[in-house]
Amino acid sequence: MQWFEDTYGTWVLQGYGHTESSPQICFNHIKTTLKDEDPEKIWALRLTGGIPFPFMKVRIVDDENNELPWDGVAMGNIHVRSPYTASGYYNDERTKDAIVDGWLNTGDIGSISPEGFISLRDRQKDLIKSGGEWISSIDLENGLMSHPKVKEASVFGVPDEKWNERPVASVVPVDQNDLPSEDELREFLSKDFAKWWLPDRYLMITEVPKTSVGKYDKKRLRSMVADGGLENVAAQIGI
Repeated sequence: MQWFEDTYGTWVLQGYGHTESSPQICFNHIKTTLKDEDPEKIWALRLTGGIPFPFMKVRIVDDENNELPWDGVAMGNIHVRSPYTASGYYNDERTKDAIVDGWLNTGDIGSISPEGFISLRDRQKDLIKSGGEWISSIDLENGLMSHPKVKEASVFGVPDEKWNERPVASVVPVDQNDLPSEDELREFLSKDFAKWWLPDRYLMITEVPKTSVGKYDKKRLRSMVADGGLENVAAQIGI
């Protein structure tokens, strides 16, 4: 974002939405009340999905639908409702799970800052629960892809007898003749993440499987593991 600003004088903005909300939930706009804040704080806010549109109500809740605080730390299921948000799916059984007390469950996990800025942390189906604590696969992916030897990375959870799930990273290197080692990646991530967040394995692969719209297909990666363990991933798409 800063590169575009410095190079082209272009102001890059982010937003967040989905089809069911026609399609916007929020858009990034720095409130005038924050104009005198520290520039680092403003950059941190600009990296979020922004603040809700008019008439859009947003909340984050735990798995028992208890509302969580807007402290920028607590992560929960993002629920929304508005005059322009869908109240159900036509002739579709998903409605009973998607609508909770009049709120639409977006399927996303996020946090909300005290100023009302929404940060997406993961999809509910992709969040990794290890030892009763949540691990964001997206945060780990962004961390890995900031390594100079990493082109793409997809992090997903695999079953674990002791911890329920543990993260595994599938990594596409920039150069197949210069692969980053597991220790190198682990040390790189440890600067920004707690030890228990760090993936247990790092699989070097030729490409991250993607859906028809270009999203990382973690369902396929998990299916590969279910069919033959991590060795099956290495056999099908490993380097």
